[in-house]
Amino acid sequence: MKPTTAAALFCTLAVTARGAESVLTFEKHVRPILKTHCTHCHGEEEKPEGGLDLRLRRFMDKIVTPGQPAKSKLVELIRSGEMPEKGKPLAEAEIAVIEKWITQGAKTAKPEPLALAPGPIISDEDREYWAFQPVKRPAVPQKVDWEKVRTPVDAFVLAKLNEKSLTLAPEADRRTLIRRVTLDLTGLLPTPEEVEAFVNDQSPLAYEQLVERLLASKNYGERWARHWLDVVGYADSNGYTEADSVRPQAWRYRDYVIRAMNEDKPWDEFIQEQIAGDELANATHGDFQQAVLDPKRTEQLIATAFLRMAPDGTGDTVDDAKLAKNQVIAEQMKILGSSLMGMTVACAQCHDHRYDPITQVDYYRLRAIFDPAYNWEAWRAPASRLYSLYSPEERAKAAEIEAKAKEIEVEARAMSKKFLDEIFEVEIKKVPQEEQAAFRVARDTPVAKQTPEQKALIKKYPSALATYSLDLYDKKKQDLVDAKMAEAKKLRETKPVEGFVMALTEVKGQVPVSKFFNRGDHDQPKQAVQPGELGILASPQIEPFKPVAMSSGSSGRRLAYAQWLTSGKHPLTARVLVNRFWLNHMGRGIVNTPGDFGRLGELPTHPELLDYLADEFVKGGWKLKPLHRLIVLSSAYRQSSVNSASLNADPENRFYARFKMRRLDAETLRDSMLGVTGTLVQASYGPPSGIGRDPQGRVITGIDKSTITLNKVDPAGADDFRRSIYVQMRRSKPLTVLETFDAPVMQPNCELRAQTTVAPQSLLLMNDTFVLDSSRRLADLVEKEAPKDRAKQLRRVWELLYSQPATDADIAKCLAYLEEQTKALTQYHHDIQHPKGVVPNPPQEAMASLCQILCSSNRFLYVE
Repeated sequence: MKPTTAAALFCTLAVTARGAESVLTFEKHVRPILKTHCTHCHGEEEKPEGGLDLRLRRFMDKIVTPGQPAKSKLVELIRSGEMPEKGKPLAEAEIAVIEKWITQGAKTAKPEPLALAPGPIISDEDREYWAFQPVKRPAVPQKVDWEKVRTPVDAFVLAKLNEKSLTLAPEADRRTLIRRVTLDLTGLLPTPEEVEAFVNDQSPLAYEQLVERLLASKNYGERWARHWLDVVGYADSNGYTEADSVRPQAWRYRDYVIRAMNEDKPWDEFIQEQIAGDELANATHGDFQQAVLDPKRTEQLIATAFLRMAPDGTGDTVDDAKLAKNQVIAEQMKILGSSLMGMTVACAQCHDHRYDPITQVDYYRLRAIFDPAYNWEAWRAPASRLYSLYSPEERAKAAEIEAKAKEIEVEARAMSKKFLDEIFEVEIKKVPQEEQAAFRVARDTPVAKQTPEQKALIKKYPSALATYSLDLYDKKKQDLVDAKMAEAKKLRETKPVEGFVMALTEVKGQVPVSKFFNRGDHDQPKQAVQPGELGILASPQIEPFKPVAMSSGSSGRRLAYAQWLTSGKHPLTARVLVNRFWLNHMGRGIVNTPGDFGRLGELPTHPELLDYLADEFVKGGWKLKPLHRLIVLSSAYRQSSVNSASLNADPENRFYARFKMRRLDAETLRDSMLGVTGTLVQASYGPPSGIGRDPQGRVITGIDKSTITLNKVDPAGADDFRRSIYVQMRRSKPLTVLETFDAPVMQPNCELRAQTTVAPQSLLLMNDTFVLDSSRRLADLVEKEAPKDRAKQLRRVWELLYSQPATDADIAKCLAYLEEQTKALTQYHHDIQHPKGVVPNPPQEAMASLCQILCSSNRFLYVE
């Protein structure tokens, strides 16, 4: 179990602050345990097993003897292991709660209803859960040290620290701070020149101006788009099957997200476009072409790829096509739930949620909002959901060019036939005169209609046929034909490039009847369901969903739902979003289970701060950049990562008494190595850089030339050095250097990245060609900048990698290493025979070796 775990349950057995024994009630303490383990068989079915309904206390008189747990049948069944028949047995802490409740008299908090309809109960306790309450802006705490308050964030953090007898760590030094905030907002290291300029800037607004410069950088969008792409499960391949076929147009969605971040597009608009961009554009499957003529509408359609990010094997060979179709929808529901609601709605696909108040009917109501776009019984495979970006003029131009190219090909074929006929007249003379007439007839007869005698005759004199390969008879004439065919090919290359959009649309007027699937099985449809929100968010009970009227013929369901999510009244959306923003800045979420705000998720450490940020976000027009400023300008963000007092009192840094030191994420590590060596290509947008598996089995950037028997990757030039966000992301074949350092695993999305420390990371830093090549390039770069001056070179490396000046002791140690390593390499080269053309350079190899060590150090790998 997770947070409502043994520890939490033991807390229910504790005494109150006054020393009185806490009173347990059925609703608050016992029903959640029974819901987890028992009521799916005993209460939620139409006919409870054994006639036993455990949803209300009053139904339990036969198995509960108040005051006497030892005589209660319920305890006996649980203790013996007879119940539950399915699933995990109850934990000892859970049994202890039930026994204590019975000992206290098996009490309820209030009178119970006389009867219940079959199915789960959404109790008052469920509705009172913090995540389902409306967001209310709290007052900024006043009883704090205001000298430490730079933004309201600090007041909330300090108020909590005061409760824990802690305080903020001192402010980080300027070099540490510029390195931290630059990596945070752009995913790249600051240059030494930028560091020195900031350190020497005496303006009281130097830091604020630095933040503004970073937020205005195009690198900002590339960095923060990556966070959202994790959550939506972005991939350039379909997954699901071993084929893991490529999604050649997914990159347009990636570019849409980057542009949205750089433009600071309001998130209400951003979310609405992703859920219902086609409905905003008034486009359906049949009239898509008209929509793409308008750039704004094209952007809205591209945004709907959010709903196409789930693994989708329906375009590949699958064992069960029906299952594959429904699995796409199920996986997309997981992404939707975790990204925008922070709820594990997918757990209710086959049965009522065991922990959260989400019923199975709720799940299918929610799915019904999206059914007209997916419609699994009239499924459109991935290739059928690609839409051309050709304008009518471009399409007409392409058709004109194609027609001319075909005319040239007709001329080429006629030329070839003329030459072959001429050759035939020569070759036929080599056939006996009495058979020539018959041979002519056989040659002119289509192969499928030739008689056995005609086939035998042709086989007897094959060289006289002259119908296939002109090259066999006259190479010069073949060259003339080839030149003519090349004209057609060259002409086709002048066609306007045809782009495609990977989008989600509905078929005009096609609105399927949504069904509740018994136990989640699409082959067991039961009653029809209407589209709707989760019951826990509807009061007093769920009402039929009211779609927006659409002139295009679309159902309007998704647009209505997107507008509700971004209305500012939904209790989850804004909270979930700002919690992620905070996590990506501070290294830990206020709710540290960002995809699960339910009972199994962690409780917020600073609930008032969470609601303040959510309310500020909505009232600020759903803009992210102002929220960045609120956080990164705060004292809480600027503090040092060193605070020995908080390290002991709060080792997990739940209360932010220091900055959380953390390792560079995978993409930042790769991009930073490219950046410090001067090889990073800053070209933005467009199709992804290719990848392939090399002979050693690693996945690297380049042009994949592999065959069935051989792994091979050719260099792709500048494409090999683009930022990691522009490298193709295959679900089955992640880039090795990224995978090793915990790149996201899209199954189907990544709610929270892991940060491991494992041996393969050290091995990669020691042996991988990317690291070795980067180290050589760094050594060559500083040699070029300061020829023959090792001390100056070392100081430059230090500044590039660490944003700090090297000390004299650092330089002395490095020079000693270089001297020793140069001697060893000189001896090594002396003892071996080098291939012709190889000229050893021990001093420079030693420098590359040192650069590799420095790139592998924690000082480089971690953000303080």
